[in-house]
Amino acid sequence: MSTEWKFPSPADSLGPPDPPRVPSPRPPVRTARFTPRRIQIRMARAFWALAIPIVILAPLLLSPAAGGGGDLVVELALATGLLAASLLVIVVVSASRMRSITIAFGIERVLLSHRYLGLLAMIIVLVHTGLILLDNPHNYYLLLFVHAPPRARAATGSTIAIVLLCLASEFKRKLHLPYEVWRWTHIILATIVVVLGALHVYWLNHLIRDPVMRAVFIVMAVVMLAVVAKRWILRPLFSRHRNYRIEEVRIEGPAVYTLVLKPLYAWQRGMRFAPGQFAWIRLTDSSRSWEDHPFTIASGAHRPRQLEFTIRYAGDFTKRLGELKPGRTVQVDGPYGSFSVDYRPSRGLLLIAGGVGLTPMMSILRTLDHRGDQRPATLLVGARHVTDLLFRAEIEVLAQRMPLRVLETLSDPPEDWPGLRGRVDARVLALALPTRRERTESDVYICGSGPMVGGVLSGLEQIGVPSERIHTEQFDMI
Repeated sequence: MSTEWKFPSPADSLGPPDPPRVPSPRPPVRTARFTPRRIQIRMARAFWALAIPIVILAPLLLSPAAGGGGDLVVELALATGLLAASLLVIVVVSASRMRSITIAFGIERVLLSHRYLGLLAMIIVLVHTGLILLDNPHNYYLLLFVHAPPRARAATGSTIAIVLLCLASEFKRKLHLPYEVWRWTHIILATIVVVLGALHVYWLNHLIRDPVMRAVFIVMAVVMLAVVAKRWILRPLFSRHRNYRIEEVRIEGPAVYTLVLKPLYAWQRGMRFAPGQFAWIRLTDSSRSWEDHPFTIASGAHRPRQLEFTIRYAGDFTKRLGELKPGRTVQVDGPYGSFSVDYRPSRGLLLIAGGVGLTPMMSILRTLDHRGDQRPATLLVGARHVTDLLFRAEIEVLAQRMPLRVLETLSDPPEDWPGLRGRVDARVLALALPTRRERTESDVYICGSGPMVGGVLSGLEQIGVPSERIHTEQFDMI
């Protein structure tokens, strides 16, 4: 295989269109308000809504200084230290690919919470350090790394690591670091923060002498170790059920292809997922087999033994993935997320996609068609050029079989373009949701780039769509 790479031209990559897949007819079904997946998301939200406050407040309420009566600065220093430790537990757990937490809150909220809680933890650590120095001016010697006692060295090292970690996260785009370099830098610094922070508490000794606080720290340590072990040890060891064989690499458009996967072993059941969820793909026979990336599942949920991922060439990983030949093996870790019509009841649907953000919408439409779902739905696709519009033949067939209306708008259309023109703004959204009832009762699902999603959210606000009816997923979020 040649090492030289170039994006396929429209003429080369499109070729003759594949015949659209026509699913077998299914009788109409009515959607129930309570289904196993909707019960699952309610239970997950209830669990985490209870667990997170407990993790944050338990150390503070059970600490020896909770009753007050001591020196105010010392008590504040202790409280900020315990609060920072609690936040670090939540930050680590939220970044460890726990399916229940992504189902409960969605991947966007989980990642944003991870980011902001990490920043908050850093601020609280700096406040904690300032209070220690304020309590006694002689404590400044603790910052002298060479001459300081081990507990102070651990605290200083952990503080420096969390500051570097947050700075690297905030300025990762300006630093132009490759994703995997940034990712492993993030993981290494986070490990330093947690390990040195734990050593600081252990060597400080005064808290763990208290039986109650010792039990609290043991529980926190066990939770973190269990989550980390599951993420980095147990899953890789028991990953045979996640091995998939590449059946086909199908060109969909300029710089876009679909990866078709089937389970490697006959005993594998396949992946049961909700339409709109995503999974992580890892190359198993590469020198960089530790590298994996998230992609939305494009196939219908009724086909668990054949997964399809529609992917745009966007870097080295997607290039290597698209160059793989049928028969090669990859690992798939999933499903994750709650960007799905299965997790919430609705009377109508508006699916808004920008570019390759059409992927989860195809999974949703294919699944609803197979189920015979009769809810009215509108698919609104925004793109720059005609060649950026994907799955048009199949969408046309789905529109004939389902109560589906399709709107397409181009920001750079040809002169003979018969569809809408411009970006997906309030003007276009008003056409997609023309009545007040549709705007208040339809659930809106948006997937695209950050700027595209931001513009759509602004337009939906202008036409009066309630925020609780809006669900988003940015394909460049992770």
